[in-house]
Amino acid sequence: MPSMLSLSVKKDIRNCYENLRGQLQNFISRKAQNYLVAELAKTFAGEYNAKRRILVAEAGTGIGKSMAYLLGTIPYALSNNKKVVISTATVALQEQLIDKDLPLFRSIVTKEFSFVLAKGRQRYCCSQKLAIFSQGENHGQQTLFGYRPKKIELDLMSSLNSAYSKGKWNGDRDTWPRPIPDLIWQSIVADKHTCHFGLSSHRDCPFVKARKNFDNADVVVANHSFLMADLELGGGVILPEPEQTLYIIDEAHHLPIVARDFSAASANLVGTTDCLEKLNLSALKFANAADIKCSSHFLDSLQSGIRALIPNLRTVRDMLSTMPLNKDGIFRFQDGKLPESLFLESKKIQKITKKVNYALAKLHDLVLGRVKIGELSTKMINPLLAEFSFFLQRLESFGKVWTLMIQPDFGKEAPLARWIRKCSEIDTDFVINVSPLEIGRRLDKQLWSRAAGVALMSATLRALNQFGYFCQQVGLDENDGTRFLVLPSPFNYQENAMLVVPNVSCEPQEEGFTDMLPEVLLYYLEGQTASLVLFSSYWQMKHVAEKLRGQIKKNGWNLHVQGEASRTVTLNAHRRCCKEERVSILFGTGSFSEGIDLPSKQLTNLIITKIPFAVPTSPIEEAYAEYIERRGGNPFMQITVPEASRRLIQSAGRLLRKEHDSGRVILLDRRIVNRHYGKELLDSLPPFKRIIEYP
Repeated sequence: MPSMLSLSVKKDIRNCYENLRGQLQNFISRKAQNYLVAELAKTFAGEYNAKRRILVAEAGTGIGKSMAYLLGTIPYALSNNKKVVISTATVALQEQLIDKDLPLFRSIVTKEFSFVLAKGRQRYCCSQKLAIFSQGENHGQQTLFGYRPKKIELDLMSSLNSAYSKGKWNGDRDTWPRPIPDLIWQSIVADKHTCHFGLSSHRDCPFVKARKNFDNADVVVANHSFLMADLELGGGVILPEPEQTLYIIDEAHHLPIVARDFSAASANLVGTTDCLEKLNLSALKFANAADIKCSSHFLDSLQSGIRALIPNLRTVRDMLSTMPLNKDGIFRFQDGKLPESLFLESKKIQKITKKVNYALAKLHDLVLGRVKIGELSTKMINPLLAEFSFFLQRLESFGKVWTLMIQPDFGKEAPLARWIRKCSEIDTDFVINVSPLEIGRRLDKQLWSRAAGVALMSATLRALNQFGYFCQQVGLDENDGTRFLVLPSPFNYQENAMLVVPNVSCEPQEEGFTDMLPEVLLYYLEGQTASLVLFSSYWQMKHVAEKLRGQIKKNGWNLHVQGEASRTVTLNAHRRCCKEERVSILFGTGSFSEGIDLPSKQLTNLIITKIPFAVPTSPIEEAYAEYIERRGGNPFMQITVPEASRRLIQSAGRLLRKEHDSGRVILLDRRIVNRHYGKELLDSLPPFKRIIEYP
């Protein structure tokens, strides 16, 4: 018998809703929002499937999905002693939740709850490392920097340390008023080997303090990378345990790529060799700190492993130097299969790396043990622990590469993509890369089959009006008990917007298309106050911008081109022009097709130069296309067209952001009416009034 949503939770949700209505002056009751609230609560309560409490919801722009999932999730979680983790893909949505939506929700909810923004360890400094570097003494600085730091770098360290010591900075990289260079940050960043509660000197490290807040909060806002980091550690290590957590995965269309990239690994052969040589020089120092009587066995194991690894890596480099590289200096192993000789060498390296990793970790444990019982001074040993951490992290990453290099295929699952890249034409170094092609099985094991409940949401989850492509990416199935919803936008597309497909003379793949664009764009920019033009490439955008710049200036228009200033500066300049009722034109590429909010008079004329087909040029994309073909499929129809559909919907979604917005979309790609797949792409777009020109 299915579970039922309790009357008390229903009452709590209704009370929250009424309180929300009372607080917001321009509150509009939306049927789609109310339906989403109910479906979330019912799914988490197990009304549809007690063993599969998963909801996949495509919620169109304007529904108010963030408030809907707070209403449908938090009252249920508070009544059932569950935690809530909200995972997003963008900083903008995190800021909206933390600064606006959650404070508002806390003011209307009938029960008290706490919330916190969770950031990864890499966003926080280690206060002990910072103190070491700010002293201006050597203490392993050269090992960690890779060179002797300059005065300007040490001065910045000193400023950071002073501000942290006086409580004027919390150790969060994002809260320092000026950018902190990557090289400096990597030298002081928190790490799991030293910044943990087990070491008394690190109990006040920024991340350790922040993690206490994660543990105590009822609602944790994180990003997809942070979520994957926790799941990779086994789940419940940094974030709450999956079995006790309701997950809201917003902007869920980003999850497949984030999860895939998180499971990938790469290693630089010469860089790794250099690291091992440095480790060999530090090994005796580590063993002495661990007490040579207890550590001699691990010291021998560590040094003998390093002595074996370095020639093995040189052997691999010699093997790779014979591979036929493409023009980009890349060679991809077909079907992910390694030559027998390389596989056997990889197996040796993986085995020895595991031995070296184990030996170094044991030396680290012995040192920590001496620190805990007071045999070693924390202040004196901190520089050594920072050095330990550097090598442990490098070796872990290195070990992951070789473990994946020899990992066998799993049944029907796609093989791993394996490829090499030469660092430069004059260099003999190579980077080895390994990446999964599909991560569904992994996500199911880590999350879908463990969580108390999951809701995956976005305005663009379907491709070609189907969930199949998204399901394939994340390891769900439309018949596995997962609940699927499509909630259309409340906007009146027929009345407020039109889609125009002009009768242009060239298609994007033809040689004359780019040369045709300036004239066509001038025609469709004429008489428009606020325009956004989306291009297929930076090269094409810059070429057209240069061709049009003179005419645009002559007309008294304002042109803002992506990349000529920061994203924020570019968008603010456009908004300022619109506010002053001056003609403003934005030129952008694919990254401007998502996450940009230009409501009302800030955008009324959206021009999309081409259907956003992704060319499968990366080794991962090539490998996946190869895999689909080998199984008798059609990569273009199974991958390229669905992905283009999703991206085209996102691009078109820039136009209407609020209920009374209006404008037009101009699509300069005739393939949407001339190709067999065009009708599906056209029908998957919002229901704009259509104007299709014919010869």
